[in-house]
Amino acid sequence: MKKATNGQFMSGALALSLAALFTACQSTPTPIAGELKPLQGSWEGEGAGGKCSIIITGNSLHYRNNVGWYRTTFTLPLGTDPQQLHATIKDCSPPSTNAIGTVVFAIIKIEDGIMTIAENDMSDKPPKTFASASSRYSVKKVHPEKGMPHHPKPNEPKAP
Repeated sequence: MKKATNGQFMSGALALSLAALFTACQSTPTPIAGELKPLQGSWEGEGAGGKCSIIITGNSLHYRNNVGWYRTTFTLPLGTDPQQLHATIKDCSPPSTNAIGTVVFAIIKIEDGIMTIAENDMSDKPPKTFASASSRYSVKKVHPEKGMPHHPKPNEPKAP
């Protein structure tokens, strides 16, 4: 039996370690939590800025109206009535880029296929009721689950 040199041993050990690492790190899609499932997909309707669309994928919400767009991640705090939605702005169209990092506190409901989102502009608390909110969005699902659109930055080349 031939003895392996240290170099051959180290190469084999490295290859085995990498194989184990890549096998262990394979990505499995995480299931969507039950409370998020009804929100998933594309929605269109009317909002504070006129016609708008909302696309929800997982816990990401992408809002677009005639003036611009916002990309957020959100949470649905448990035990709130009405259901609260806390959205953190991750990206947005110019000139609103100073909004990045802002948390929007809203309430949300889905009734008869219509999702209503209500918020008080510039507030660190959600409205207590839908009627008392300063801004309301009423949207209807138009497409099943769909990915988030890509919006290039001003200096970023557009995809072909």
